Amino acid sequence: MACTLEYERAHWLAGARWVAGVDEVGRGCLAGPVVAAAVVLPFDFCHSVLNDSKKLTPARRERIFGELQADARVWIGIGSADVEEIDRLNILRASHLAMERAVRALPERPCALLVDGLPMVPFPFVHQAVVGGDALSLSIAAASVIAKVTRDRLMTAADQQFPGYGFDRHKGYGTAAHLAALASLGVTPLHRRSFAPVRQLMLPL
Repeated sequence: MACTLEYERAHWLAGARWVAGVDEVGRGCLAGPVVAAAVVLPFDFCHSVLNDSKKLTPARRERIFGELQADARVWIGIGSADVEEIDRLNILRASHLAMERAVRALPERPCALLVDGLPMVPFPFVHQAVVGGDALSLSIAAASVIAKVTRDRLMTAADQQFPGYGFDRHKGYGTAAHLAALASLGVTPLHRRSFAPVRQLMLPL
């Protein structure tokens, strides 16, 4: 199924003036924050290649990121939850917190929310959950691109602060190279200590 404004249009027809798509990235990583974005698109928005960020090349994501930011009709809100919050709250609640912050960062409160995935309980905003929404809704797809590019840039910068871990390549995901670096170099302040591969390295011998 193509990525369209079908879900947004249903809310517009019901009287919602501003409909935001919301998505997050980084939930499954071993290091770094979870980052979310909320995006409100205009009624006549169209894009030939915008889709789930996982289906796009890094170069195409960067290009679309720039296009969205340059369009004054597009509203963008970005939120995140850091490693301390992830370890304290758990990754699911931290992801919801990042999405809440993204919605609150929009210039106006949206009338309706389309959120990728399952319903969030509790969550301070009424929302429609759309499973696989980043491949169905253009506003959720836009949010996925904004969140992905934002987080990738953060992890690329982290590679300069913590060289040798390969953050610029794996972006904090638990690849074989990342696990090998963890075993040889140890745990950094960016690593999520509540996640099993990191926690096990911190156990006394």
